[in-house]
Amino acid sequence: MRRVSLSSRSSNSLPRAAVIAALVTVPAIVACSSDGPFPLLVATDAPDAGASTDAAGGASLDAADGSDAAPADAAADVDKAATCATTFGSALTNAFGRFDGTVVAVVPPDDQACALPNRTHLVIQVSMGGSVYRMVVDVLSNQGSPDVLFHEIDAPLAAGPWAEGWHTGVALDYVTTLSMHSAAFTAMHEADLVAKIASEIDIGAKISVFSTSDGEPNSTHLVHRNATNADGAIVIHPDSAPHYLLMRFDEQSF
Repeated sequence: MRRVSLSSRSSNSLPRAAVIAALVTVPAIVACSSDGPFPLLVATDAPDAGASTDAAGGASLDAADGSDAAPADAAADVDKAATCATTFGSALTNAFGRFDGTVVAVVPPDDQACALPNRTHLVIQVSMGGSVYRMVVDVLSNQGSPDVLFHEIDAPLAAGPWAEGWHTGVALDYVTTLSMHSAAFTAMHEADLVAKIASEIDIGAKISVFSTSDGEPNSTHLVHRNATNADGAIVIHPDSAPHYLLMRFDEQSF
C-alpha cells in the first residue's frame, strides 16, 4: 500500500479517565460464527488482553473537535477524547471488514493524554463485545498535496444490517457499491477535516467502519479509497439512516 496507517506508542502519555462503564464493560475474546450474510465475531466472556500497540509501530494522524460548516451541534464544545480508553481488545483478524460497534471517543492527532497517541491520524475508539478498538483514519496525505479529499452521501449500509462485531468477507467499493467518482470529492485541510469528522460522530452512538486490520488485532486502518471491493469508509447512523463519510487522495482517479 502507498499509505499504511501506523500508530506510535508513547510511554510518556498520560491516560485519561477510564471509559464510561456503560460503554466499556468486561473485556472479551471473540469466536467465529457463520450465521447471517457474512462471518462475524461474537463476544464471549474472557479476560481482556490489555493495552496493545499497533504491530507495525511508527506514526499516524488523528483529529480534533468542533464542526465545519454544519448546523450548530449542542455537543460542539464537548471534548470527545475525554472518555478515551486505556486498554484495547485483541480480536481483529487480518482482513478487510466492517466493524460495527459503539463510539467511545474521538481522539485528535497526537493527543498525548490518551493511550497509544497517533501523530498523523484521527482515531475513533469503538467498543465491541466489551472491549475497545481503534479505527485509525487518515486526515493528512504523505505525498502530493497534503489535503485529503472528502465527500459524504446517504446510502444503504453495504453488506447487510448493522450487527455488533467484526464482519469479514464483505465488500465496499466507491464506484460499484456507491456509484461515487473522484470528481465529487472536495479537498480539505487537516484541521478542517478533523473538525468535520469529529462533529459528525456522537459519543455513545452506533457506527460502522469499513477498514482493514493487518497484523494489529486492536486496530483497523485504510479508511479511505483503497482497492477494488476494499474501500474504507465511516458510516454514522448505520442502523437507521446510513450516512457515509468518504475520503480519497489527490492522485486517485476513479
